[in-house]
Amino acid sequence: MSKRFFSVAAISMCAILFTGCATVPMVKGTESSQAKAFGPPPEGKAGLYIYRDSGIGAALKKDIWVDGECIGESAPKVFFHTTVAGDATHKISTESEFSPNDIELFTKSGVNYFIRQAIKLGVFVGGARLEVVDASKGEAAVRKLGEAVGGTCSK
Repeated sequence: MSKRFFSVAAISMCAILFTGCATVPMVKGTESSQAKAFGPPPEGKAGLYIYRDSGIGAALKKDIWVDGECIGESAPKVFFHTTVAGDATHKISTESEFSPNDIELFTKSGVNYFIRQAIKLGVFVGGARLEVVDASKGEAAVRKLGEAVGGTCSK
């Protein structure tokens, strides 16, 4: 492959990662405010807040799944809130450049968990990774974000 190909690919990747802004449908009304109250989940459940707080890769949307079910398509500065069975292990996945990136998380009943999705540089487009963050850091981040409407993934 030529140097020209790699130059064009690098410029294209930078243009995708640092320009434009992907948008997703947002929750209207008081539902988002209720989620940001960070109340305890219903009995026997654990709360999941999955968020993307970075502006890197602003033009990219990335699917998020929990236990194989679509949570939604993320965009910059959004979060999703859902509940899962407590006292169980769950697989949280995000779409990445070549294959999904997964984490497994054991959730205790009555506890809220915060998972940050971060966009990273890739070969052709940006990839994504997930990390569990502590509640104080997660709550502070989610307070600054809008809640995205869940349930729609691209794949």
